[in-house]
Amino acid sequence: MLDLILESWVCGLMEVAKVRHRGKPLTWNEGEKLKLLFLGYNGGRNTGADVRVHEMLRQVEKILGKDQCELTVVTQSYKLTKGYFGDSKQIRLPQLYPPWLGSEIPKYHGLIACEGSMFKSKFADALTTLMVGGLGMAAARNKLSVGYGAEAGKMNFMPRWMTSRYCRDSFVIARNEESQDLLNSMGVPAKMGTDTAWTFEPASPERAEEILRENGWDGETPVLAVCPINPFWWPVSANFTKAILRAKLGWYKESHFRSYYFHKTGPEVDRAYEYYLNSIAEGVNRFRKEHKVFPILVAMEMVDAVSCEKLQGKLDENAPILSSRHINMFDLVAVLRRCSMMISSRYHAIVTSMPGLVPSAGITMDERIRNLMHQRDQKELVVEVDQNDLPEHVYHLLNVLHNEHERIRDGIGRTVVEQLHEMAKMGALFDAHLHERLPEFPARCRGADWLGYLPELHPALQELVEKYQTVEAS
Repeated sequence: MLDLILESWVCGLMEVAKVRHRGKPLTWNEGEKLKLLFLGYNGGRNTGADVRVHEMLRQVEKILGKDQCELTVVTQSYKLTKGYFGDSKQIRLPQLYPPWLGSEIPKYHGLIACEGSMFKSKFADALTTLMVGGLGMAAARNKLSVGYGAEAGKMNFMPRWMTSRYCRDSFVIARNEESQDLLNSMGVPAKMGTDTAWTFEPASPERAEEILRENGWDGETPVLAVCPINPFWWPVSANFTKAILRAKLGWYKESHFRSYYFHKTGPEVDRAYEYYLNSIAEGVNRFRKEHKVFPILVAMEMVDAVSCEKLQGKLDENAPILSSRHINMFDLVAVLRRCSMMISSRYHAIVTSMPGLVPSAGITMDERIRNLMHQRDQKELVVEVDQNDLPEHVYHLLNVLHNEHERIRDGIGRTVVEQLHEMAKMGALFDAHLHERLPEFPARCRGADWLGYLPELHPALQELVEKYQTVEAS
């Protein structure tokens, strides 16, 4: 009911904006900086969300020219995004966001929605409503309305209806073919793109080794990263009754997400979650008896720390927990790239480790990791979170990573370079759309090669590009 109230409120604001601004053109004056608002899920120490937006900002700034744009990014906590997003301005997103959408979006020439799970009900309808509301409000005011690196999947009725009605005048670049097809079938114009985390430059390998040594690593043993989540307590939903009981009596603490939002709970959720954690623990314990590795448990988002703690208690030997609550995205990704192998239920743990050629496998709750392994042509390296005989599958995956690491690394390297090309095409699509709407805006990248549409690549990525482009050419 509360989600429906939120959705109806946002719909009403968009309808009013459509009537008031019908026929009014997008205006920009020569010499004026192009002002863009980046709307995403940042400030919750979700490493993947922060990394992809960081790179989105770098790419858009490169395309537009730093002296010709003013970029602003939304955060839920200034403290948790301190030092992130370069020189971009940060503004706080209020919990009750509909009035904010109506008052904030008019200050900009356009909005770029940058949440990966942009058009999905898997995590929270409130998040999808925020993304659709931002895009729809910008489109209703005839401003730039762009979804960048979007994923589309199963949606409940209202978010799906809202997407189809209010995003038809937006321009969406999807991060995979499946999402593009779904959006096009809903009447939303979508082009093919990718994720934007590929170009991220983390802290140095020396910094990664320093963190690992602080957590008990001997400097030589191969490091195994395990990235668990709770796949079964999504979506979150608003519940004022639970919020009141939590505040007054201390109930529902374990299922509390934030504000008046709570995770899905119940006996079935508990059973499935326990099976998932036990399966990972059993597979890792069995593998460690046969191979010397130093396991680390990585919480890519703050809420994952609970899963890491529960899994830690099930392992035969202790494994340190490295949490995004305490480690910033630059250091955490550096650690991931220093690992020798990884098994993960977090999509961006795999993506951000790939430029380091870390052999990885997935235990997936949805289509994202499955699609990624399909892109790598390594479909055998993913299993479902509720798959039968999951302990055996986890053990098997770890052995494949160990025994076939060269083959896997080669596939990863090729995929990273392919995705860099896709990210460059994505930048070109954005540039073309911008100049279709604002032909008079200076074209900085016109005539540039594909690298001209990417943020500056760090040396390791440049080496991958040189290696695999030479292989393709030969």
